[in-house]
Amino acid sequence: MDAFGRLVLEELPQAARVGLTLGFVRTFAVPEIAAVLHGTGALLDAPKARAKATGATMFALIGQGVDSPEGRRLVGHLRTVHERPGITDELMAYVLACFTLGPVRFLDAYGRRPVTGQERAAAYGFHTALGNALGLPANGADLAEVGAWTEAFEARRFGPSPQGRALWASTSGLLASRLPRPLARLAPLVTAALLDGPLRRALGVDRPPAPVRTLVRAGLRRLR
Repeated sequence: MDAFGRLVLEELPQAARVGLTLGFVRTFAVPEIAAVLHGTGALLDAPKARAKATGATMFALIGQGVDSPEGRRLVGHLRTVHERPGITDELMAYVLACFTLGPVRFLDAYGRRPVTGQERAAAYGFHTALGNALGLPANGADLAEVGAWTEAFEARRFGPSPQGRALWASTSGLLASRLPRPLARLAPLVTAALLDGPLRRALGVDRPPAPVRTLVRAGLRRLR
């Protein structure tokens, strides 16, 4: 297991799960992706099961490797997802970037320590290996460039949609359940505090008051 795997699976797994969930939520702000996810009905009917399956897939790929027997099986499943109507190479590349960047960005912002250079390099290696396995175009020479690519993509493609807002309504409670218990009791305000401005605007979420944001930041230091 490489440095990225040890970080998200052994050292700070609870925080990594929150970050991965936030990465998934980020895709709801792209109307084309929201339409596909909404159309399957899985996130609306059983959000916990769907999110658990997504997390299990990504963490298995991170822990076992894209080229492992289980990794190859999961890549085959992702190829099937990629073949759904409405999913282009660019959209799929964005989703995978969100899954890689989500834990890293969350740990940078709220973790007990910043992500190291070695861990970032390993995260980029995972991202590149998975993208190559799926036949997706490269979107950066390192993790920072992947992040810049996603920001440019979001500037062009983020927007409000009824489907995106419905997906957020169905999964925001799941996000709250992954937080420390004192914060989870304050769920919609707490979950809203984890969203940045462009994401809140796309999902129709109001910015919480400053005291709530401060409380959230302090509470998240308890995550491991």
